[in-house]
Amino acid sequence: MKVNTRNNCLSKPTCCMARRYGVLRLLAITCLVFASLVLAVEAQTGDESPWPHPHREQTSAPSSQVRLCVVVPHFKDEYWLSVGHGLQEEASRRQVALIIHESGGYHALERQVSLLETCIAQGVDAILLGAISAEADVLLAAVKHAAARVPVLALVNELQSPDLAGSIGVDWRQMGRVIGDFLAARHPGGARATTVGFVTGPVDSGWSPLLESGLRAGLLGSSVEIVVTRHADTGLREQLREVETALSLQPGLDYLVGSAPAIEASMGLAARSDSGFPQMIATYISHSVRRGLQSGKVVAVPFDDPVLQGRLGVGAALYAISGGRLSALQGPEIELIQAEDAGDLPLSPAHLVLAIE
Repeated sequence: MKVNTRNNCLSKPTCCMARRYGVLRLLAITCLVFASLVLAVEAQTGDESPWPHPHREQTSAPSSQVRLCVVVPHFKDEYWLSVGHGLQEEASRRQVALIIHESGGYHALERQVSLLETCIAQGVDAILLGAISAEADVLLAAVKHAAARVPVLALVNELQSPDLAGSIGVDWRQMGRVIGDFLAARHPGGARATTVGFVTGPVDSGWSPLLESGLRAGLLGSSVEIVVTRHADTGLREQLREVETALSLQPGLDYLVGSAPAIEASMGLAARSDSGFPQMIATYISHSVRRGLQSGKVVAVPFDDPVLQGRLGVGAALYAISGGRLSALQGPEIELIQAEDAGDLPLSPAHLVLAIE
């Protein structure tokens, strides 16, 4: 039975003090959030911040009691490790408690739904959700239920919910489009026919169908044709299986365009191949893809700075706690990185340890 402690246990002066503390805490969070978001965006992009400007001298605030819950698809994909690094780095800098949950993969819909309820039960102030589906009815209903209690924000993956307090990420159509444009420029219409095998994530995820749409749009009018497409969860084993299937169905491919785990698997296959192997283009960054770029094994990748997305996620969550709402998708600029320009792309460090529930 829930007890009304205000009526039973607290004196009137104590109640007043509690109310005043709550107001002061909210004001402190508001100042903190504005500073966090502006500094994160401007330091990384040099662009004008999409959020209102705060008093810049305030870089910290008594926010240690703020608790953020993060629910991601999984950490089998190195991309999410970099997002996690950005989340953890910014939460530490802002003295915010971070609770991280892993859903278990893009097919673990029921578990992700239950984790939203777990977040609420843990008494968090906001939820950052890396959705495993953009439009599954059961997930949208769970988001609506959670959002009635605390702000819920989409992180990285698209989530088609009107109940969100904001979305942090990039347009996955544009991620695919920059690859399509790159290939179209290399192989314009009228040139020799060029074949592509495409290995990507699940068809109902909040990113893979969008990426494929952008890729195909970019290839229009070129001499490039996607002749085989394979979908699977983005664990290394699952993506390896689909790469092998694509290569067996369409031997002699010119390019293999694939998720980061697909390209990691492909590099292993290429090292053992006695015959020619398709040129490889990754659809997003990872540590393995970065190494492939630096060694010249990977031709190109669109870079969307997953570390910065994690940092911005924390700032956006704090902004939502203060009563703010992001009306448009916020995230880094997408940049196509080719092998000769790879350099040292910022990703999570090798020694990263994430505190996962």
